[in-house]
Amino acid sequence: MANRHSILFAAALAGAAPNTATAEEQMTNQVEVQTHPYVGMWVTDDNRIRHELLPNGRYDEARGTRESAYQGRYVVTGNHVDYWDDTGFTADGEFVDEDTLHHAGMILRRQR
Repeated sequence: MANRHSILFAAALAGAAPNTATAEEQMTNQVEVQTHPYVGMWVTDDNRIRHELLPNGRYDEARGTRESAYQGRYVVTGNHVDYWDDTGFTADGEFVDEDTLHHAGMILRRQR
């Protein structure tokens, strides 16, 4: 699902016949290049949650001393962000301004 905020490049499905992959498999085999202003590190005021939005459409979230506690993919549409964790759960958030992200009941601020 390409939109003005992301460009999708489908990866080749090695050995698979055309159109035989499920939608989830196709999404897993895509690389999303994000073209929004929110790429970078976002942290809670106590620095306990560190949430990095990578330019390739992936995120990496650290919690306390646990690095890479959660990882997955994300898509930004306007000021809204949707997350799909590699373990299967989903979440979302809202950028209330260019330096503030409300996500999962937390307030994260852009780290510069």
